[in-house]
Amino acid sequence: MITRYLFYFLSILALYSAIMMLISRRQIHSVLYLTLAFFAIGGHYILLNAQFLAVVHIIVYAGAIMVLFLFTVMLLNLNTEQKSPKKMSAKIGAIVSGGMLMIVLIAILRTYDISMTHDPDLTQIGLIKNLGKVLYEDYLLPFEISSVLFLTAMVGAVLLGKKEQI
Repeated sequence: MITRYLFYFLSILALYSAIMMLISRRQIHSVLYLTLAFFAIGGHYILLNAQFLAVVHIIVYAGAIMVLFLFTVMLLNLNTEQKSPKKMSAKIGAIVSGGMLMIVLIAILRTYDISMTHDPDLTQIGLIKNLGKVLYEDYLLPFEISSVLFLTAMVGAVLLGKKEQI
């Protein structure tokens, strides 16, 4: 029962922060609202019993990417209040594409079956223990190859970032 109310709270919080991110006048406020939306979506992952995805989502998106957004906004100094008038064709295009998106969403929701299947095997799929078991037993070779590729990319980034030539 509490999970239902928690789901509604996180959904309302995610929608509110996403809308406020879009209509906010200041770029810093938009970045902070986007961070709040990321945390609300991370809460949804926890409700889905996918703790690993929740932690990775918060670390990657709310941590690393939002720090990059903040630094970009602060370095570009976008606080100047320059209002460029939007063309009427751009406004009409936005209204038409938004209306088409709404029609598609209504059509999808009309045909969607709300009844959920309750397979007991699917409730434990997002746990870190089960994910690690699948990752290190079934997909060990692709995991190791991707780790070598990431290591090569990090070494390449360090070499490209050095000031003196090698």
